[in-house]
Amino acid sequence: MNDNIKRKSFIDVSKDSDFPIENLPYGIFYTKENNSLRVGTAIGEYVLDLAAADRNGLFKNISPADKEIFSSKSLNRFMSMGKTFHREIRKEISDLLDENNSILRDDDKLRSECLIHQNDVTMCMPVEIGDYTDFYSSKDHATNVGIMFRGKENALMPNWLHLPVAYHGRASSVVISGTEIIRPKGQTKADDAESPSFGPSRLLDFELEMGFFIGTGNNLGEPINIDNASDHIFGMVLVNDWSARDIQKWEYVPLGPFLAKNFATSISPWVVTMEALEPFRIKSEIQDPAPLPYLKSSGNNSYDIKLDVLLKTPSSQNAEIISRSNFKYMYWDMYQQLAHHTVTGCNMRTGDLLASGTISGPEKGTYGSLLELSWRGEEPIKLTSGGELKFLRDGDELIIKGYCEKDGLRIGFGEVTGKILPAK
Repeated sequence: MNDNIKRKSFIDVSKDSDFPIENLPYGIFYTKENNSLRVGTAIGEYVLDLAAADRNGLFKNISPADKEIFSSKSLNRFMSMGKTFHREIRKEISDLLDENNSILRDDDKLRSECLIHQNDVTMCMPVEIGDYTDFYSSKDHATNVGIMFRGKENALMPNWLHLPVAYHGRASSVVISGTEIIRPKGQTKADDAESPSFGPSRLLDFELEMGFFIGTGNNLGEPINIDNASDHIFGMVLVNDWSARDIQKWEYVPLGPFLAKNFATSISPWVVTMEALEPFRIKSEIQDPAPLPYLKSSGNNSYDIKLDVLLKTPSSQNAEIISRSNFKYMYWDMYQQLAHHTVTGCNMRTGDLLASGTISGPEKGTYGSLLELSWRGEEPIKLTSGGELKFLRDGDELIIKGYCEKDGLRIGFGEVTGKILPAK
């Protein structure tokens, strides 16, 4: 369980904050006063500058050889240090922020150097991503899409219930929350057209996903066993894997997504550790048929993470919720995904990103894409601000928020946002 579940910080943290002392996510930031990229952790409305804390000798578990670990432009080096080291540093940060610890609490000069309001920082890409894999692990989503394109009888492909389906994405176009998304161009073909045409995508969509980062990898030829897969996962982020449905429809046979997905994937800036999420572990969905032995996992390997999708149009002052879903709806869990990915001996590396695939629940209000919410555009969403929505239009802004709540404890991910700009 979470060692810090009963703790309280001397920093005032509101009850609806994503970042209590029990969370302590990691991110990369800079300020106007100091444009050097460095590692921070979120606490309430503040960022604790871990590089400044280390510089002032506040960490006892960092060896002289690792003294610059928080002065890095990414989390990769820290992530590679392993679970034992991560737990030690997490405890030191918790102790430092505890309401009963006077070291930082009562030293005004030290506090001003180490604690910065979140409004005064610019968040950056937290990880140098070497490889990116996108799974297709929500049964409800796969069923919905299958019904649309193949009919109810053939909704799920024969392999889907036996292995976590995935494809290798494009790491270079993974961008940080707030990055504007330029509408992609590509080939499309209308059902009644004799030949394809080229132009801006007309069926631009979001995909509600979550992703996890690899902390320590494995050697080539040495698969990660499902029983110790958790040792290799550092933490999670929110993911919006933007999708051009019309481009995808024309290109995806026989090898799957390509240009329809490679133009942008947005992630949230704070990486929430698996230690922080421990209180929210729940039983995974029952799998039938039972998976092969290398994919059999035991225990509570799913997570109760609430996910809200909001849309803000150019004509509306406020964003409105268009979907409410939950990470618990995943059929294949993270540990199965990692075990399957490496069963061939594929070597994972620190910083690799693995995304869940679109997360959809059993009801329309829980679907994780406009393809489903508007059912291919045949059932437009009625917006409270007026008008209808089939797919994303220029000027629309999409916001995804994620958080866990239990027994008065809230652990959040912040948000991932992106605004659609016209095609160039």
